[in-house]
Amino acid sequence: MTLASLAIFAGALLIAAGSPGPSVAALIARVLTRGPRDVFPFLAAMWVGEAIWLSLAVMGLAAIAETFHYLFVAIKWIGVGYLLYLAWKMWTAPSDTDGGALPEANSAGKLFFAGLTVTLGNPKIMMFYVALLPTIIDLNAVTVAGWAELVAVMFAVLVFVDLAWVLFAAKARRFLRSPRAVRIANRTSAGLMAGAAAAVAAK
Repeated sequence: MTLASLAIFAGALLIAAGSPGPSVAALIARVLTRGPRDVFPFLAAMWVGEAIWLSLAVMGLAAIAETFHYLFVAIKWIGVGYLLYLAWKMWTAPSDTDGGALPEANSAGKLFFAGLTVTLGNPKIMMFYVALLPTIIDLNAVTVAGWAELVAVMFAVLVFVDLAWVLFAAKARRFLRSPRAVRIANRTSAGLMAGAAAAVAAK
């Protein structure tokens, strides 16, 4: 891959990842309610999910998507269901401000599963790799080395953008001191999570 092609890809991905969508909404909601300490399995799954979409695009996503259409549909609806479950948990979370009253962290496996289903079922991410990527890169000319370079650039951009979102949400969470503020944050997060589920389901 040429440096120009990689730079164009990085710029397009930076814009796409920096604009709020279902995955970002779910990420912010998670940090607002639980804090940043246990969000990294969720983040890792988001990055792995995007690497999967990028790899499918390079390998010829149209044929693969047609072959595994029902699998992608199933993943999408599993993700929608899990997001709604998380929204309900956030809505009903306790509003005490004591550290011991905070909801217990989910297991790393559950967080990874949530992040992966959200990313694989996210129409915004899907359209970036299906519709936009082929217009900025000649996918037929991408070699194995070129694929590795694209994946490396993708990870660099996503780590930068997603950690910025985590930092933003963590700073906002510091203002939550009273039970009322915690309750508002929990219910706002529940709304964000439910909105993310609706965005995925609507496409």
